Amino acid sequence: FNRAVDGFSVTQDVLAGDAVDQSTRERLIMLWGGYQAFLHAPLFGYGWPDMVPAILPYVPGSEIERMLTFRQLHNGLLSFAVGAGIPGVISFLILSVAPVIAALKTPRDELFVSRLYLSVTLCAAYAVFQLTFACITATLIVGGIAERMKFGAVMAFLAIWFTFSYLPIAHMVWSGAGLFFNMGALDFAGGTVVHINSGVAALVAAIVLGPRLGYMKEPIAPHNLVFVFIGASLLWVGWFGFNAGSALAANGVAAQAFLNTITAPAAAALAWALGEKITRGHASALGAFSGAVAGLVAITPAAGFAGTFGAIVLGAVASLVCLWAVVSLKPMLKYDDSLDVFGIHGIGGIVGAIGTAIVADPALGGFGAEGYAMGGQLVTQILAVVVAIVWSAVVTFVALLIVKALFGGLRVSEAGESDGLDLSSHGERAYN
Repeated sequence: FNRAVDGFSVTQDVLAGDAVDQSTRERLIMLWGGYQAFLHAPLFGYGWPDMVPAILPYVPGSEIERMLTFRQLHNGLLSFAVGAGIPGVISFLILSVAPVIAALKTPRDELFVSRLYLSVTLCAAYAVFQLTFACITATLIVGGIAERMKFGAVMAFLAIWFTFSYLPIAHMVWSGAGLFFNMGALDFAGGTVVHINSGVAALVAAIVLGPRLGYMKEPIAPHNLVFVFIGASLLWVGWFGFNAGSALAANGVAAQAFLNTITAPAAAALAWALGEKITRGHASALGAFSGAVAGLVAITPAAGFAGTFGAIVLGAVASLVCLWAVVSLKPMLKYDDSLDVFGIHGIGGIVGAIGTAIVADPALGGFGAEGYAMGGQLVTQILAVVVAIVWSAVVTFVALLIVKALFGGLRVSEAGESDGLDLSSHGERAYN
């Protein structure tokens, strides 16, 4: 993992001819992970996974080794991971074809060209993999503001937020030059980048927008629990791509991350059901699904660092904390987070990020580095969480103010909200 994000040069290995098999394995695991992770995007209710291209200028250097390093391409890859459509394709062509053309101007043998192709396709696979993280983070935010925000305002807000919150925090965590990376903060698959980032943004946006009509005055129940079950089940499947794929190789780390992605949410689903039974007198299907997602969120930053038992404990603890946030904290503070993005993703991400320092300790069965110090790591994780919370909150608030000025307000009319946004904003009905 560190090799891919901390200056690992694809070309230095692949063009030398001593890592072609390893390169193939890395491409396969990233492509598989990207495929699995793409299952997420359509599964979050009211999700608009819209992304905006932010292409960094590419200036070819004099050496092909210099042009195709992950250190140089990392920011560019994150910047154009904004969607699966034309913007992403154009951006990739700009970033990847230029060095290929430059290299091929110099006569080389056929083997060199073949190995150059391997290195470029590895960059493409990594870009597609990163694209899925970017896509799902923006989609999550929309779950917290569902049913009341203007569609154009949502699109503009996501463009600004993605550029000034997602990209910087992704750089902080996964780039060799990033703040959190150099602090030594552990985030295996995006607990900070995806879940804390989106959860805090959803909370701030929900507070700024205000509650939906009738919130806390009349019941607003899920309209189809069967669909919730199907969606949660497929989310769990897609999460294997995020967590195991973040090993960036088919190895023991990927296997452990895969296993943890089974055990943590399983324990979390049981813990939520038990907590509901004790506190509310019944265990519900909706609660079990929510608990499973809370466990998936919590294990995300620790997936490759936690041992199996540590993953079980972390999932269960995070689930109970998220249950408290959803059932008690939200009514207490009266904010309307429509789909509990903050309560599950934000709170679960915070618990998971801080808990990673504990479950990664080799003394507790974790896979922390030699000489691991839990106390020092705990301080580092907390600092990273605080910075991520403040950064996301400030960017979200400023972005909403800008969008409000541009669109003359953020919310749809009361009549439009009562009719439903499917009809009032898009002229269509979900069911006929």
